[in-house]
Amino acid sequence: MNASLPTADPYLPGHGDLGFSVRHYDLDLTYAVEGNRLSGDATLEVEVLLATRRLVLDLAHLKVEKVRVSGARLKRFATRSDRLVLDLGEEVGRGTALSVAVRYSGSPRPVVDKHLGDAGWEELTDGVIVAAQPHGSPTWFPCNDRPEDKATYRIALRVPAGYQAVANGSLREHRRGGSTETWLYEQTEPMSTYLATVQIGRYVDHRPAGRPASGLPVRIVGPADLDPDAVQAGFGRQHEMVDLFERLFGPYPFASYAAVVTADDLEIPLESQSLSTFGRNLVHGDWEAVRLIAHELSHQWFGNAVTLRHWRDIWLHEGFACYSEWLWSEESGSLTAAERAAEHHARLAQEPQDLLLADPGPELMFDDRVYKRGACALHTLRCTVGDDEFFTVLRSWIGTRSGTSVTTEEFLAHASAETATDVEALLRPWLYETALPALPS
Repeated sequence: MNASLPTADPYLPGHGDLGFSVRHYDLDLTYAVEGNRLSGDATLEVEVLLATRRLVLDLAHLKVEKVRVSGARLKRFATRSDRLVLDLGEEVGRGTALSVAVRYSGSPRPVVDKHLGDAGWEELTDGVIVAAQPHGSPTWFPCNDRPEDKATYRIALRVPAGYQAVANGSLREHRRGGSTETWLYEQTEPMSTYLATVQIGRYVDHRPAGRPASGLPVRIVGPADLDPDAVQAGFGRQHEMVDLFERLFGPYPFASYAAVVTADDLEIPLESQSLSTFGRNLVHGDWEAVRLIAHELSHQWFGNAVTLRHWRDIWLHEGFACYSEWLWSEESGSLTAAERAAEHHARLAQEPQDLLLADPGPELMFDDRVYKRGACALHTLRCTVGDDEFFTVLRSWIGTRSGTSVTTEEFLAHASAETATDVEALLRPWLYETALPALPS
């Protein structure tokens, strides 16, 4: 039990174990808003990838009461350094399937990192937000916290009556019983741990005009006193964004989509698989608000359906989502993508030239330059190969990689094969050098 603990990604030391994979999470949670008390039963369906005598799960700040492995009570387990170490008692071989059941409880709170900030389960004035990217998932359930280890999820939440609980996937059941309400969600498409989320509040459904041409079920959830004019101004054209992105990127990759608006103000929105979350201060018709709605929606394709394998490849999420903002700007009759690219390229020229886009380091992985430089790199590719080939690259990238984890090198190889262009050479200055390249005219 004293052996060193594993790390799966150098950007997140002390997270993840490459020795096993979780295929499915079943989370049965009860939460008391008053007092911030969470109790949970988590069952993980595990496949052993490397012969081992132990499993190391990520779990922060919560007390483990009982563990069972394939039905048998586990006597030897320990928590240390935000990890749950399970001593299996004997070596289990590669390919072994295990069912790991963990009962736990406590008062969840965010984890804090000097570079990455706070993340995880966080109390609002009257409810909860879970913003887990990149290291906050262990604050509310035991997991193998590495982005490439995707699994399906069943999430059941019991909350006080009058509160709505929103989680990933499709709402399968809602029951009222005495002083509690139970909300059951299923995410049947594979999902990374950091994309799993729970949002709890005194919420109702809001219905702005319009729906996607594909018939995609879309929900807008927020406090009852949310200004309907603000909802319409912010989300009134979201269905057109869905239509645009489905045309450019391919079919929406999940069964449904939801946007949660919190009663509290938030500094930034957040994306999670099949839903996004916005503070009420971010819901209005100005470009700076509307672009965020497009940005978070586009992450369903770039980030959630197709997910980075290593955190150094974060531009594959944020550069693509930023460029999606510019595509919506162009479609909606505002500035063209070329004009947005020129505007932000000029700003990048005034910033320090010390960012390596393909490996920015944990201290810079969410720097705004990752977003804008990544988007400019994509605009360079578009200008070079033309619209037809560029959007063919994006559609085939999603179509062939959905549900998987990817790298920068894989994207460059894919784009090169689709366009008969040496895309690695074209984008090398953007990705692997710090000096800002010129933008194509």
